[in-house]
Amino acid sequence: MTTRVGPAVAVTVTKLSLMVAVSILGASLAAEAQPAGKVYRIGELSGYPPARYAKERPWADQWAAFVQGLRAHGWIENQNFVFESRYTEGRVERRAQLARELVALRPDVLVVTEGEPGIRALKAATTTIPIVMMVAADPVGAGLVSSLARPGGNVTGMSILAPPVGGKRLGLLREAIPTIANVAVLWNAGDPAKGLEWKDTQIAANALGVRLQSVEVRGQADFDTAFRTIAQARPDALIVFSEPLTLRHQRSIVDFSAKNRLPLISEIREFAYAGGLMAYGASLADLFLRSATYVDKILKGAKPADLPVEQPTKFELVINLKTAKALGLTIPPSLLLRADQVIQ
Repeated sequence: MTTRVGPAVAVTVTKLSLMVAVSILGASLAAEAQPAGKVYRIGELSGYPPARYAKERPWADQWAAFVQGLRAHGWIENQNFVFESRYTEGRVERRAQLARELVALRPDVLVVTEGEPGIRALKAATTTIPIVMMVAADPVGAGLVSSLARPGGNVTGMSILAPPVGGKRLGLLREAIPTIANVAVLWNAGDPAKGLEWKDTQIAANALGVRLQSVEVRGQADFDTAFRTIAQARPDALIVFSEPLTLRHQRSIVDFSAKNRLPLISEIREFAYAGGLMAYGASLADLFLRSATYVDKILKGAKPADLPVEQPTKFELVINLKTAKALGLTIPPSLLLRADQVIQ
């Protein structure tokens, strides 16, 4: 059994911090509603252990939001619940095995941070233990739930709503750099949800008069070829669709974009923190915080089939001004004013 202590890192988003602070005031009352004596088990399937999260501030903030959300409902680690954790450590071939190990421990609820691939692995391992997905691009399209309103089965949680914001992301890139005409899109073609995001981005590109170059990867061995393809095409900018495969190669992708002086925009702020130009998408910290409510309801007896899947209500735009300066770009003041965070 692996017991996790959530990183003692405050969530950086002010409004989110206020929400957590207010909700924690009621934690003592919520704790009184917990069945006395029982210590519940929350099974967790994630990419990396706490030590890795602690070194990467944005990821630490997200997990801290989840732990604080649990505390707000009266769930205190090592008092009335413990974590049973398994980490792929970037070795996706172990995902199915780790999912089976978690299920064999018979936890009261399972949570997964790895998106559709991790959710599928847990769903394949159990049809009875409740599964809370903390991020899923398109759970209906991926066949994980029957519908958002009535998920059915043993899976529910948060949708990241990735496809509809694909076009918005391209629009923001064009607003930042009005001269772009050719944009490469690096994405995992083996992920059905990313196929929807590609179509949404294509629609926006047609409206904006931008030509897209689809650069597809399906595994680790594809990245060197993908980088060569992009370098030879010499696009004006690069869009990266975020999911477990591209996230594992975040460092090499950002380094490639810097070496080739390519403005990069992605879905989650980790790419901007790592040196990409921009990020726009749902706030993962907010999704993690709200995931705690699902865990609370399930531990109190609710069935996942009866808990509608929720979509993001908070989106964030992050601009790395340091990267913009290195690329010789001047970001319009109107766009900087709309940014949730500007990295100097």
